[in-house]
This record gives sequence, C-alpha cells and structure tokens, in this order.
Amino acid sequence: MDMTTLMLRHMGWANQEVYRAVATLPDEALAAYIENPEWTAGRILQHIVRTAGRLRFSLLPELPWREYEIPTTMAEVRALADDLRTIDADLLRAVATEDGPVERTLPDGTVRTFQRLTILAQTVHHATEHRAQLLDALNARGYFPIVLDNAAVSSFEAVDRA
Repeated sequence: MDMTTLMLRHMGWANQEVYRAVATLPDEALAAYIENPEWTAGRILQHIVRTAGRLRFSLLPELPWREYEIPTTMAEVRALADDLRTIDADLLRAVATEDGPVERTLPDGTVRTFQRLTILAQTVHHATEHRAQLLDALNARGYFPIVLDNAAVSSFEAVDRA
C-alpha cells in the first residue's frame, strides 16, 4: 500500500474514532474551547467536515460541496460524522487519479494551481491538526473522550490488521 493511501485510510478511521468518542459527551461539551471562545469544540467539528468537503470538491468537482452548521447536539455530531465518512471515502478514491495540476478559485477569488497530491496531503494534515485542537479544547474544560494516541497511525495499523 502506498503512503498516500495509508494516510487517507488512517485519517478516515481516526476521524470516525474521534467523532464517535465526542458524541458520547453531553451536548454542553460542544461549547468547550481553549483560549478563543469562537473556536469551540462544535465549531472545530464543523470546520473539519466543511474543509474536507471543500478539498474533496477541489479534486472531484462533480461531487457536491455544501456548508455545515455548527453542531449544538450530539445527534448533529453523529450526522456530521456520517457526512465525513462519505467525504473521506471519496478522498480515498481520489488517490487512484494520476497526480497533476488542479486549478481552483479560492474563496477570495484568487485562482491557484495545486498538485493533486498537495491537496491530499493538506486533507490529512488539516484533519490531524484540528482533531488535536478539538481534543485539547475538550480536555481544557474537563472532558476526556479519547486519548489522542488511540487515534494514531500505529493504533490504526493494529485495528486494520485484525
């Protein structure tokens, strides 16, 4: 298995592990934050899905992209997780497409050209960065749904081999 496939498979698994664990918390946990009260756990969960969808749209423009509301209930977190599962599976399928330039218009109207592999790498990095931010925000407010090491690549490999 090539590294891109491994990293995207891990990302999809880790995303689901984290969303599943967060969904076990009380709804009030979605208001948790570290220092900036605008970046609550709920907003981070929404941001992960929204950005994954936007990156998927960059690679697969025939698939839908949409906005997401910031969740206020754990039922809404589970719905986000369902959408993220689909998005992550689509991104994994995008690995099969040959690398090459992708021209996209950014939200500010700027047109940029990216390599397909750069977009896939950003997808993995972005999700990893924000999963850590999410768990830090929850931990700072006394919620401990998951140990981040339990969503590491080595943990995925053990589960994947089973």
